[in-house]
Amino acid sequence: MAEQSKIAVYSALAANLGEAAIKFVAAFVTGSVAMLSEGIHSSVDSVNEMLLLLGMFRSKKPPDENHPFGYGKEVYFWTLIISLLIFILGGVWSIYQGIERLIHPEPLKGFVWNFVVLAVSAVFESWSFTIAIRRFMKQKGDGSFWQELHQSKDPALFTVIYEDAASILGIGIAFSGVFLSRSLNLPALDGIASILIGLIICTVAGIMVFESKNLLVGESARRPLRDGISDVIRNDPDVITFHQPLTMHMGPDEILLAIDVQFKKGITANDLTKVIRRLEQNLTHQFPDIKKIFIEARSLGEWE
Repeated sequence: MAEQSKIAVYSALAANLGEAAIKFVAAFVTGSVAMLSEGIHSSVDSVNEMLLLLGMFRSKKPPDENHPFGYGKEVYFWTLIISLLIFILGGVWSIYQGIERLIHPEPLKGFVWNFVVLAVSAVFESWSFTIAIRRFMKQKGDGSFWQELHQSKDPALFTVIYEDAASILGIGIAFSGVFLSRSLNLPALDGIASILIGLIICTVAGIMVFESKNLLVGESARRPLRDGISDVIRNDPDVITFHQPLTMHMGPDEILLAIDVQFKKGITANDLTKVIRRLEQNLTHQFPDIKKIFIEARSLGEWE
């Protein structure tokens, strides 16, 4: 999963760096605030990809005394920071620039530049978006696309998908704003386009804040995996009954599992150790993402 995510992030970073450069040149030549907003958007996205890579790198640090469960949630923390950057540097700034253009409208220059740059940007974004979607489809479950995206535990992929989707919409709005502003001789439409781009960016940022907050607080593993865990434990010949497995994602591919199990009456301490070891081996073999397992053995008198 990690390698799939890195490919998507590197692709998005390359696309956004190229887009930011040509958009800023076009904004300087034409004076379009919609194009300036798009340049800022691409720049913020580039920084976001770098922070994602930083989070992915730091999340692989081994456990230590202060962090006995490892650093897997680093990537969730940086996703939250990215969401705030998108909102403040991308969305709010674009809205501000649009309002400024509405107050002080100026005719656009060299509008052909805008169309060429937007066309090139659309190619870059479509390329990055396609790669991210393909990587995501390889690991999604049986639900609908949006349901699977919402339930994804891999912020690297869903961040790139959300960002690219917002960028493609923004390019379409910027194109419409520049075209209508020029055709109708209404420079204010360029400002309206910038405001709309900012609102889209803020919406995406809000969605990402919600998603990253849930992951930071601690989301459980998905139901098919939890059901699979229950099946493995239920089918063990030395298990009588058990409570619902408790799971939590410590990272995109790192799950903690805790479960109370009642074993057969009269089982010896030595045999109990072997049974628990067997359960742990079966669980990690079938579900490699489970990295920590805590099995609480209960006697019949302790069971509730």
